[in-house]
Amino acid sequence: MTIYALSSGPGRAGIAVIRISGRASRKTLYALCNGRLPAPRVSSFRRLRHPTSREMLDEAMVLWLPGPANFTGEDMAELYVHGGRAVVTAVMNALADVGLRLAEPGEFTRRAFGNGKLDLTEAEGLADLINADTEIQRRQALAQHSGAMRARYEKWWRTLLKAMAYVEASLDFSDEADIADGAFKEAVPEARSLAAELERALADGRRGEILREGISVAIVGEPNVGKSSLLNALAGREAAIVYDEPGTTRDVIEVSLDLDGYPFVLRDTAGIREAASPVEQEGVRRALAAAEAADVVLAMVDGSCGDVGAVPAEGEAGGAPLRGSIAGAAITPSSGVKLLVVNKVDLAPPPAPGSFGPEAIYISAKTCLGLDALKAALVRFASESYGSGEAPTITRVRHRQEIGRARAALVAFLDGAEAGEAPELAAEHLREAADALGRLTGRLDVEDVLGQIFGEFCVGK
Repeated sequence: MTIYALSSGPGRAGIAVIRISGRASRKTLYALCNGRLPAPRVSSFRRLRHPTSREMLDEAMVLWLPGPANFTGEDMAELYVHGGRAVVTAVMNALADVGLRLAEPGEFTRRAFGNGKLDLTEAEGLADLINADTEIQRRQALAQHSGAMRARYEKWWRTLLKAMAYVEASLDFSDEADIADGAFKEAVPEARSLAAELERALADGRRGEILREGISVAIVGEPNVGKSSLLNALAGREAAIVYDEPGTTRDVIEVSLDLDGYPFVLRDTAGIREAASPVEQEGVRRALAAAEAADVVLAMVDGSCGDVGAVPAEGEAGGAPLRGSIAGAAITPSSGVKLLVVNKVDLAPPPAPGSFGPEAIYISAKTCLGLDALKAALVRFASESYGSGEAPTITRVRHRQEIGRARAALVAFLDGAEAGEAPELAAEHLREAADALGRLTGRLDVEDVLGQIFGEFCVGK
């Protein structure tokens, strides 16, 4: 079936791109161009006419892209028409009138995958490239779409095939003990080497997933220390309500931020205190949960009130609820860092150096004093923790699960080999590892995940 879709964004624009793919692409383009088919891969001006009524639709630039040397591997055409809604609607209605079908989300990319133009990791990289909001996300997505992950996974696949070949050889020569035993022993170092490599890949601190999803930053503190004001100052807009009454923020408010190309997701949380109402208690619970799940916690205190240096150390008694927990585990992220932010320094003399330790950051969310230092600290953490995004790394939970499954199967093989397990049983462990690695790139049957992966694309991709 030949499909079509608007590949450019919806709405008014100077130019709109309509993509066609399938066997009827040539015939359809020939009819639209009134019998003047453009030369292959040469952008050409044409007056488009309805294939049956011959009504003029638009003046456009068109491309004829015969397969297989194109994106989908099928015959394709692209129409660059004027971007008004009426023009786009008229052209797409004409395509429907001659029997073409509107593409489903990601269907062009799915056809490219089906025709061997790219593997699943490259398709996922393309989806991430389309959705990239920051420079680091762009780099990471481009590296994956360009085949960096595919090359890494193919290397693992070849190592596994080598181990499997040795085991299969031991089965083929089972009647010759010396040959069978020798072949089986050759598989062990290959499997051990691959298991170690998979373990290193899994121990990456989820760098790729975090960069893809955004570095989570939770702003926590007592009521009225300026958490919402800081969120608004960093976002550059009034994203959260700021009011003098304690407990104004009840739910977690999220804002995305681009700092030097790194994606951050800021979360303003409810003030932490002994809440009276059930609603505020739920807000405090969510605040602590957000802090625990965050990659960075900004623990904020009010620098204008009292002895701002008198924050109890971990394990000490006394102090307000948050002040007693700033240095403790109550608001410590399960992974990541905690930065102490002293706000409202414009309302009081700055604390003596070291009052909160050398790592404290002194700011005024109201006047923006010190925000550059806070941003620099966040970027420094991101750079040191997650790199530039160009090195191949795991970017999706799906990848991590399959790599973990492959490693577990390899460990089972090695344990079985050490325990003298029969080669027939050992071979099953390697086949399970092969199934897991094959599902990473789509080398093996992955029909159950295709809909989820290609459903992330827009209709025209």
